[in-house]
Amino acid sequence: MVAKGDTYLLIDCGFSAREIEKRLQKFDLIPSQLTAILVTHEHGDHINGVRVLAKKHQLPIWATAGTAGSLAEDVQDLVQTVQYHMPFTLGEQADEITVYPFPVPHDAREPSQFVFEDGEYRLGLLTDTGMITPVIEQALTACDALLLEANHDADMLAQSVYPDFLKQRVGGQYGHLNNKQAANLLEKIDTSQLQHLVIMHVSEKNNTASLAIDSCVEAIGCDQHFISIAAQNEGFDWRYLIRE
Repeated sequence: MVAKGDTYLLIDCGFSAREIEKRLQKFDLIPSQLTAILVTHEHGDHINGVRVLAKKHQLPIWATAGTAGSLAEDVQDLVQTVQYHMPFTLGEQADEITVYPFPVPHDAREPSQFVFEDGEYRLGLLTDTGMITPVIEQALTACDALLLEANHDADMLAQSVYPDFLKQRVGGQYGHLNNKQAANLLEKIDTSQLQHLVIMHVSEKNNTASLAIDSCVEAIGCDQHFISIAAQNEGFDWRYLIRE
């Protein structure tokens, strides 16, 4: 979730609506306070709870046309269509967040990821992509905070019990970033303004938090404690952006 003032943007909703409600309670929030749900793509671990949550609380859903076409018919009236490289603004004027959608290589109909800006800070989100493109590099350079996928360790994936077709899917150009790819991205973009780096989508079977963190530490020369892991069960607490 990305927030500024009273603007709360939920990005994807792979858990059940009931689970999302429980997790919102930890932040003293209720679903009706959400400004919108932004959906990156139609895979179940990203949309399982979207229909119930959006319909129950009449929440607008923002997604590309390809992604929106995979959502249930009875929430189509709540859908606002996103176009790559066409920013849109959400929230009341004092708490506005501008969202910049950009395309990523992933095995979905029209997947997108996002950069969020409020006129002072930039927050980048990148998960569910099989490779880094110039578009991704341009979108994510000079962010103040970055949520970055480091899904798997290439050697662990190769030696895992996954069937060959699944290894090829996960490790392919339309799959997920491995630790080295995540680190390579960090080496290529401007990270001088980073206040927070959170590693996302870490495989429980084909990666470890320490391997993912070590790769990124080497890439940007930071302390290990600078990097956080977004664990699926626990999530993580608010991270705040400030100017000293």
